[in-house]
Formats: sequence, structure tokens, C-alpha cells
Amino acid sequence: MPTEDKFHAPYVGRFAPSPTGPLHFGSLTTALGSRLRAARQNGLWLVRIDDLDPPRTVSGAAQAQLDTLSAFGLVSQGPVVYQSQRRAQHERIIHGLRRAGLAYPCGCTNRTLGGLKRYPGTCRNGLPAGKTERSIRLKTYPQSIEFNDILQGPQTQSPHAEVGDFVIRRGDGLIAYQLAVVADDRAQGVTEVVRGHDLMSSVGRQWLVYNALKTTPPAYLHLPVVVDANGRKLSKSDGADPLERHSPNECFRLALRALGHEPPSGCISLSAQWDWALKHWSLERVPPGPVSL
Repeated sequence: MPTEDKFHAPYVGRFAPSPTGPLHFGSLTTALGSRLRAARQNGLWLVRIDDLDPPRTVSGAAQAQLDTLSAFGLVSQGPVVYQSQRRAQHERIIHGLRRAGLAYPCGCTNRTLGGLKRYPGTCRNGLPAGKTERSIRLKTYPQSIEFNDILQGPQTQSPHAEVGDFVIRRGDGLIAYQLAVVADDRAQGVTEVVRGHDLMSSVGRQWLVYNALKTTPPAYLHLPVVVDANGRKLSKSDGADPLERHSPNECFRLALRALGHEPPSGCISLSAQWDWALKHWSLERVPPGPVSL
């Protein structure tokens, strides 16, 4: 059972895939970028399996993803943590937020909300008559969250205006991503979150969770999303994923290319490409994205 003990290192990064199927090329690129970033910082690189959502989890996918990462030389430098094993810790955090008046029960459903993008605060001051507790929401307040993404530059988000009070425990009882990712990054001592640009919109909400827990948020670095010729995010469903069409050596080269670090033509083997990438990695060469192969 994972514990709350933190790994001790001046820099701690992580890669946290969801086991919803085989590892995608975009995830491989993100994993490689986060690993090279940690190596450049002389830090620790961890792998965590974000298996919070059983209905979407595919049996055997987590181990298959770990095996794929390992085949490319991407191996966690600490124990692999599974979010599903940390439910008790997540619940304790939610209980503490409720006791502090920072979170509250909500009886609304997607149907009753009519597809609203922003929660109107229906249950913020208590469950209205006829409603029973379903989810738990974190309170938000009018404020702007300003942070400097290490690659993408200055960012401003306003969770209160954009989404309102947001769910930290879902109506089906599952822990919401925004709460779990903060709880687990915090427990593992993650100092910098390196992930795909498509997750940038989560920063503001996660920042508010950190604030509620009186914890300093990590630094953020959002890598470019890899897209196809039509500008769509690569997907295995349409056969466009390079992991299905190329050898491991070529996939590794393509991942480095997406990160602005294509090795010279003489670097062919994985070991040679690794050696070159570790020596030449520079964030200044990484494009903000999106990138097309």
C-alpha cells in the first residue's frame, strides 16, 4: 500500500498515464520529454498510474503501458503508484475540506443542470428541498490564477468565472481527477508537472485545490500536442499512431523530433539516441506546439 512518505530530491517529476488502452505516441512523447527534463535537472522521475475511473480502465492496460515505456528505456526511478490504491487518502482530504467549509455536498445531475458549462451554485448554501447528496464540490471565488508555464509562458485562468464550484468527488462516488492529481503529486513531492498542452486548462482548478490544502503548487511545463496532417490529436482509433506503424527506433526518433530534438542521421539505435538526447536536451529547442510529424 502506498504511503504518504515523500521522495527526497531537489527536483521530482512524473509521468501519469491513464490505463484506458495501449500507450499512445503522444503519451510516449510526453513521457520522454518529462524524463529528459528530470535528467537535465539532476532530479527524480516517477511513473504513476492514474486508474481512477474503473469504467474506462482496460484490464491489463496498466502493465502493457509500463512494458511499452520500459521497452523505450523509460523506467520509474521510484515505486510505481496506483491512484486506485490511494482512495483512503483522497477521502481524508475531502473530509478535511468539508470540515473546513471549503467543500460542500451537491445534489445536482448533468440532466438537472441542462449541460451548463459553469455550475450556478445551486447547492452552495445547502441542499435545496428535494435534493440528496451526490457529488462534492470545492468552493471557488472571483479571482484570477496567474502562473508562468515554463514553456508556454504567462497564463491566466479564472475557474470561478469559467466553471464555478467544481466536483472533487463524483456523483458515482469516484474521486475526481482534479482532487486526486493534486493529492498524489503532493504526496510524492512532485516539484514540476510536465504534461501535454491539452491539460493546461486544469491548472487553475488544481491550483485552487493546492491553496485549499495550504500547499505551494508545483511548477508547470506543458509540452506540445502531436497532431496529424488535419490538425487532429493523434489517435490509435484511426490507425494514425506511429507506435503501430514504425519500429521502436523510428518511434523514438519521431518522439524526439516532436520535441525539437531529432538526432543526426548516424544515431540509429535506442541507446545512441538516448545518449545524444541526454547530452543535447535544451528546453529552448522544444516548440510550444502543436506539432505535426
